[in-house]
Amino acid sequence: MRDWNRYRRHLPAAAGALVLAGVWLTFYSVRETEFVLLTEFGRPVGTVTEPGLHAKWFFQRARYFDRRLRLYNPRPSEFLTRDKKNLLAECYAVWRIEDPKRFVETVGDPLAAEMRLHDIVWSALAASIGTHDLEALVAPAAEAVKAGDLLDQVTAFTDRQALERYGIRVVDVRIKRLNLPEQNKESVYARMRAERERIARQYRAEGEEQALKIRAEADRRREEILSEAYREAEKLKGEGDAEATRIYSQAYSRNPQFFKLLRTLESYKKIFADNTTAILSSDSELLKILMEGERGAR
Repeated sequence: MRDWNRYRRHLPAAAGALVLAGVWLTFYSVRETEFVLLTEFGRPVGTVTEPGLHAKWFFQRARYFDRRLRLYNPRPSEFLTRDKKNLLAECYAVWRIEDPKRFVETVGDPLAAEMRLHDIVWSALAASIGTHDLEALVAPAAEAVKAGDLLDQVTAFTDRQALERYGIRVVDVRIKRLNLPEQNKESVYARMRAERERIARQYRAEGEEQALKIRAEADRRREEILSEAYREAEKLKGEGDAEATRIYSQAYSRNPQFFKLLRTLESYKKIFADNTTAILSSDSELLKILMEGERGAR
């Protein structure tokens, strides 16, 4: 009897502890950034996505999963293009858990999920890159493959496969960097140099051809200008000579003796230069002015 009274004094505390344990095992809360998967003895029985306070059976277990986007950065992988060239691609994938029940049943945790996701992303990229040549993937020309369209196709394929198999939603797959394997870089650079040299030679040849055309046109135009100038100069010279002849004729007709004297003096200036010796007869017409003075000029 005395032992019973002693145990009875602890009954309220034990009942309170039992109630608290029941409340603790029955009620749970869900944040906006997560969802809860309810399991019974390890078997999924329901998913709770609404934030707030919820209740469950005490024998059920609540497993919390982050519903926010996750970023997966796999190691760079090597791919083969359609023209049998190796290409090193570094990509990333943005994903989240969409179906927690399938997620738990197939992969169980994010680390295992990323391992499965790596296989799907790799196979999708390999299939897409393998349908294009290396030059089409890296060239900036207008006919090059648009990386955005290619990666949109990869994202759609990866999302469909991951959602169906593992309950994972793939939001985006993008390539951060494209590179060449070290053993292939030198040969590729050599081909690029040869291609650039060929283009440079072509440009130089086209420039030389254009320069020849410009020089030929300039020479033709020069000859035309010189011919026109020469014709105009000869015309002006002829007109000047004609005008000079007319003026000389008028002057001669007005005073023939003065004109004769002037022309004779001009002849002296041209003939009798320094150290000039002239042998003429005494009756030479040229010496009359020197020999006879004013009378010789008449």
